[in-house]
Amino acid sequence: MTKTNTKKILAILTAAILTINSTYAATQIGTWSVSGTSSFDSAVMWNDLIPGTATGTVTWIVVTANVLPTLNMVISTGTINLGTLSASAYSTGSLSIEVGTNASQWVNVTAKSGTGWLRSASANSIINDTLSDGLAESYRFSSALQAAADSSVAWYAQTANLSTEVNDSTTSHTIYSTNKPESSSGVNDLTFYVSAKIDEQTPAANDYQDTITITVVWNF
Repeated sequence: MTKTNTKKILAILTAAILTINSTYAATQIGTWSVSGTSSFDSAVMWNDLIPGTATGTVTWIVVTANVLPTLNMVISTGTINLGTLSASAYSTGSLSIEVGTNASQWVNVTAKSGTGWLRSASANSIINDTLSDGLAESYRFSSALQAAADSSVAWYAQTANLSTEVNDSTTSHTIYSTNKPESSSGVNDLTFYVSAKIDEQTPAANDYQDTITITVVWNF
């Protein structure tokens, strides 16, 4: 074999080795680690070339955050005035309620009578639909949605369809419920109504009253 041929063969072998090294060979030159732990995802590998590249990957970086629960409820008034009651037609008063919350499960708003009737202390008389005093009158709670939904969450639903006699009861009645978050838009979500109708024999007095408790319960 001539000297020239030997040089050609050596050049070809050198080129082949360099190609193999640049394609397959790599040397660990360090590690990627997370401070405070002894774990790492991969070594830092160099492709054995100068100029060359080195790569390493860490996937232990965790991002955390908190969102606090929020709940706001605005009631339009603290007094529902039914005015002068009549035996021929219902007298009705109302208040409006706006709810805003990020409760992801549900919100439930209830109303309950403090006594189960309208009562006059001066006349020692009650107004309800039972015959406990010999008179069947009427004292009712009801509710209805007041505005379009103020939630942009998918599958949001709201309900306000109470219609019931108080019936001597201090039971909590659901006047509004939702299943998803809703914003505090400033637009009232529901109207709560109180109605009463008397009998012609209902004793006269100007101090019939009841104290109603509004409660909101939520599940975050």
